[in-house]
Amino acid sequence: MSFFTVPLVADSVARAFCALSNLAPRPRREFAELAMDTSVVTAPTRHGGVKCTVYRSPHNAAPRPPVYVNVHGGGFAIRYPEQDDPWCRYLAKYAGVVVVNVDYDTAPRHRFPIPAEQVYDVVAWAAEEERDWDGSRLCVGGQSAGGSLTAAAARLALENKGPEIALQVLHYPVLDLVTSPRDKPAPAGKTGVPLWMSEAWDSCYVRDPAQRRDRLASPVFEDNADDIQGIAPALVVTAERDRLRAEGALYARKLDAAGSLTEYREVLGVAHGYDIRNESAEVTQQIYEFITGHVARAVRTG
Repeated sequence: MSFFTVPLVADSVARAFCALSNLAPRPRREFAELAMDTSVVTAPTRHGGVKCTVYRSPHNAAPRPPVYVNVHGGGFAIRYPEQDDPWCRYLAKYAGVVVVNVDYDTAPRHRFPIPAEQVYDVVAWAAEEERDWDGSRLCVGGQSAGGSLTAAAARLALENKGPEIALQVLHYPVLDLVTSPRDKPAPAGKTGVPLWMSEAWDSCYVRDPAQRRDRLASPVFEDNADDIQGIAPALVVTAERDRLRAEGALYARKLDAAGSLTEYREVLGVAHGYDIRNESAEVTQQIYEFITGHVARAVRTG
C-alpha cells in the first residue's frame, strides 16, 4: 500500500489542496477579449443546492440558445470551477451556447457518489422546459475528474431514460479507479499529475476499494460498459503523455461498440491538464476549436 492511499493521509492531502485552491491565481489564459454576461444560480439536487455560474455571450441573439453543462476537474477534491473560466468563455462565444459551470461538492467531505449524483441532477435541472435556454439541446462535458462525473451523469441519464443529452465531452477523463495509478501505463517524461497525488485523490474520493468497481466510478472496469447501448453520443479526447490515456482510449472503443462514439482524438505531445497548465497555447487553441465544433454541430437544429 502506498503511503498516500492511507485514508487519513489521503484526506489530509485533499484538504490541503482544497485550501490552497482558494488562494490560487485566476487562470492565465483569460480570453479576456471574450466579453461575457455571467450570473450565479443555485440548482436543486438530492444533496442540496449547487451553485453554478452561467455564461452568456452578449452577441448571442438567439431567444432560447442551447446549453452546455461544464464540470471542472481537480481530482474530485479541489473545488475550483474558476479554472475553467477561459474554456467557458470560449465555448459560449464560439458554440453559441449558454454554459452552466457547476460548483459541485468535493471530497473528503462529500465522497462518491455525491458529486456524480449532483452533476446528474444539475443536468436534469438544466434540461427542464422552464429554463430560459433550450434544454432540449443540451450537452455536458468535463476535464479529468470532471470527465468522470460527466460519464457518470450520461450513464444515469441512460438508466433513468433522460434527460436527453446531445453530446457528452470526455476530456482526459478519469475512468478507472480500480486500477492503481502505479499500474497504469506511464508514458516517458512528465505526465502532468504526480503519482502520489493521483493515489491520494482516488483514495479520498472513493475510500472503499470495493465501491471503486461501481459503474459510475469506473465505467471501463471489467464489464461495466458492456451494456450501454443508447448512451449519449460521446467525444473522447486524451493526452498522449497521460497515465489516463489508455483508459480513455478503452472507453472510446466501448462507446464505439455501443454505437455512441462521435470521435476519439489523442492530443500528441502533451500531458494531463495541458490546457489548464498552459503547456501549449497553440495546442489548446486547436483542441478548443475542435471540441467547440463538435458541440455546435450536436446542438444545431434543422
